[in-house]
Amino acid sequence: MRIIGTEIEPQLDWIALTDAIAAGHELPRAQIADSFLYRGGDTLLTRSAWIDGLGLAVKAATVFPGNVEAGRAMVNGTVNLLDDVTGELQALVDFHLVTRWKTAGDSLLSARRLARRDARRVLVIGAGAVAASMVEAYRAMIPDAAVTIWNRTHASAERLAQRVGATAATDLESAVRDAEIIATTTMSTTPVLPGEWLSPGTHVDLIGAYRPDMREADDETLRRARLFVDSRATTLGHIGEIQIPLDQGVITSNDVLADFYDLPAGAYARQSDDEITVAKNGGGAHLDLMTAKYIQSVADA
Repeated sequence: MRIIGTEIEPQLDWIALTDAIAAGHELPRAQIADSFLYRGGDTLLTRSAWIDGLGLAVKAATVFPGNVEAGRAMVNGTVNLLDDVTGELQALVDFHLVTRWKTAGDSLLSARRLARRDARRVLVIGAGAVAASMVEAYRAMIPDAAVTIWNRTHASAERLAQRVGATAATDLESAVRDAEIIATTTMSTTPVLPGEWLSPGTHVDLIGAYRPDMREADDETLRRARLFVDSRATTLGHIGEIQIPLDQGVITSNDVLADFYDLPAGAYARQSDDEITVAKNGGGAHLDLMTAKYIQSVADA
């Protein structure tokens, strides 16, 4: 058994990770389960996945909001990798490392399949850690990408833009209209992306919303777009981004055209240069498993 920490990060590659995630979806469908324990405002979340032929993962995460005042990380944990044949513990992989690469790699895989091949203008809405990861991930796909950052607090957008070599936008509408790829990385419960501003051919990665009450894109975005999700099992019925418009009759379940398990059949794909595509990143323990196994493979090489 080995312990894999952030020291491995310089050896990781965004494109190789997305290839590993795609390959993972050629294996038998994952079994996944989540469990929650609570003590007041503190939470222990355990996410488990088993993919026959790949292995098992148990991702244990603690969410302690009081840590922030003490200058500690609010979310902590580890990913346990277990052997598919014997069930023996193979590795403990740093929680933050797996989460960062899983989250951004998930949406990068969508962009690789759905964005126009000539897309160069990228807009990231939000200025936190996920936004920074998405800039890095998109540049692995588009080395000459022109990246713009927009955030409700403009000073935060400026700080991130300066750090990653991007431009900070003051006007969201003009930034959206000009963009060819858009990533939303906020914690918003009300839409920040109006669909009427989207130009033909735009690809949108919706990342931030993860609770039933959270949305980043409005109804018009979903009406205008061809809609994809990383996993029907972790988005439909779980995340407000998809479930609220389903409940309100804005879209139907048939409007969700494909998830990553449809990659081998070629259904997770753009059909024309003019269509708008939207991919909802819902995550899931199976993606943690695929990401952790990729990290382990690099560490073992």
